[in-house]
Amino acid sequence: MSPNIIIFIIFSTNFYIHTYSLTHWEDIQSLKHFRNGVVSTSITPGSCLSTWDFTVDPCDSLSGEKFTCGIRCDVVLSNISRITEISLDRAGYSGSLTSSSWNLPFLQTLDLASNYFSGPIPGSFSRLTRLTRLSVSTNLLNGSIPDSPGSLPGSLEELLLDNNGLHGPIPLSLNGLKNLKRLELQGNQLSGEFPELTQLGNLSFLDVSNNVISGYLPASFPASLIELAIRNNSLQGNIPANIINNSVYLQVLDLSYNNLTGEIPAELFTHPSLQQLTLAYNRVGSIETPDNWGRNSVLIAVDLSNNDIHGFLPEFMGWMPDLSALSLENNKFSGVIPTQYAVKAVAEDGGGVGPFERLLLGGNYLFG
Repeated sequence: MSPNIIIFIIFSTNFYIHTYSLTHWEDIQSLKHFRNGVVSTSITPGSCLSTWDFTVDPCDSLSGEKFTCGIRCDVVLSNISRITEISLDRAGYSGSLTSSSWNLPFLQTLDLASNYFSGPIPGSFSRLTRLTRLSVSTNLLNGSIPDSPGSLPGSLEELLLDNNGLHGPIPLSLNGLKNLKRLELQGNQLSGEFPELTQLGNLSFLDVSNNVISGYLPASFPASLIELAIRNNSLQGNIPANIINNSVYLQVLDLSYNNLTGEIPAELFTHPSLQQLTLAYNRVGSIETPDNWGRNSVLIAVDLSNNDIHGFLPEFMGWMPDLSALSLENNKFSGVIPTQYAVKAVAEDGGGVGPFERLLLGGNYLFG
């Protein structure tokens, strides 16, 4: 057989595989690159990656003994399947994410949470142009959050980078993720001032707790927020009176374990949707009384414990209709406990307001 015939046969075979393979050949190559980047000793028998055998077609083998878990495929064009989801089990995989080309243009979900992947967040994630959910929570990633525009897919709706070793500032470029609904950055070593992320018009959940964020609170947050947690950082200064006025849907606000000072603004007690307010373990010194004594408040739980609040107990809190859990312990309150507190604590109907189910006043200078 002549060399020309051999070359033609090899070329024809490759063309046949690329044309008629159920899984697109580029997706197979990307899966191989990712699999090769995982430390082999971390792939244990019975884990998802242990079933990834590339002697068979991945999307044609999901119901067999190979590729039993970890990927999802969808037919998108001309009977060719594309990888649309990679969700690994919590099997203790280790290795780097930068070894893969991440050339998976139809991938919608990438979930590698609760493993031991290390190294930086790959810049090649930008190639995942249809990705809506990225979760690398609870790994050993380090480096900074990519800060150049387009370094993360603009299609993202959920970005979960929590509980890693990421450091540096929270980049302002995150404002470019216009579809983002959930952002979890808690449990890292992120530093610097908290940026204004008001351009994230769809963001409903934001958690940056347990970092080393410093400086002052921004003047406002995204209008769509429902839950905001910046617990256990190094924030300082006053709480801006209009901090959540723009966030009309906010239900949970947790700024505990910081170094906030000054007065707690009345606006926090009259917000139209806020149900849980936690400002414990700060250094605030006083509480501003709302004009209507909080009678239109929807707050259910308020924790202002372990601050430097002085003066009389805020009587208006006894008239807040839905407030059932109140902690004011370990402050510098003095004087008589308001009668309405007692009524609300023991009565089924505290004068038209719901009863206290949990009331903590210890560690103050009270009598009565």
